[in-house]
Amino acid sequence: MTAKRSHKAAKPRPVIEARPFEWPDDGRINPDATALIVIDLQLAFLSPGGYLARKGYDPAPLRAILPTVNRVIAAARAAGCLIVHTRQGYRADLADMARLDRRTGPAVDAEDLGGLVRGSPDFEIVPEIEVRDTDIIIDKTANGAFTYTELEPVLRVQGITHLLLAGCTTDVCVHCTLREANDRRFQCLLIEDACASGDAYAHAAAVHMVTVEGGIFGAVAKADAVVTGLSRVRAKPHSA
Repeated sequence: MTAKRSHKAAKPRPVIEARPFEWPDDGRINPDATALIVIDLQLAFLSPGGYLARKGYDPAPLRAILPTVNRVIAAARAAGCLIVHTRQGYRADLADMARLDRRTGPAVDAEDLGGLVRGSPDFEIVPEIEVRDTDIIIDKTANGAFTYTELEPVLRVQGITHLLLAGCTTDVCVHCTLREANDRRFQCLLIEDACASGDAYAHAAAVHMVTVEGGIFGAVAKADAVVTGLSRVRAKPHSA
């Protein structure tokens, strides 16, 4: 009589279900090489009197993603990923504000920018998002977080090769950062329900653009899939 072999259930691979391919495409999440970039969740963009609201956009869709972003942050922390927050803002004299931003219409002053001046209350990250001492904060003046900042050196020193992206706005600062990261050979995953725009059509288009040509800029996933994938890995937290 032949004894039956016992078969253990295969352990789920630590990858994230995404489109157009599972992420990362090398088949396994390495939290020591992965960072979550949380882009520009500042009062200036999310408050009723802030910059976006003054431009005529409803900040409600941006505020709606905060619980989802917090879930992703918690999962990334537990897995041992590096957490990076960005803030966009300018000097009080606007000397570092690009001419493109000032070329049309009347002269722009700090009051017109609705909090996009460093040191103003609305420049700060919304209180709903927990920022810890071990997190990295990158301040920027351009839409892309790599332009004229220390973001790339920080990521290289920390050994980061893979990026999860969340925040606002999907079509501008998030997308610019993703494209800059892709050109620098970081592997990128856009978390589509952890980012938002004041323009729903622009958000949908920006998400779609990531997936064209088989994922030319990376992959796209839902927050639930990211949390599930990260729950299967554990690593020591990064030190700032």
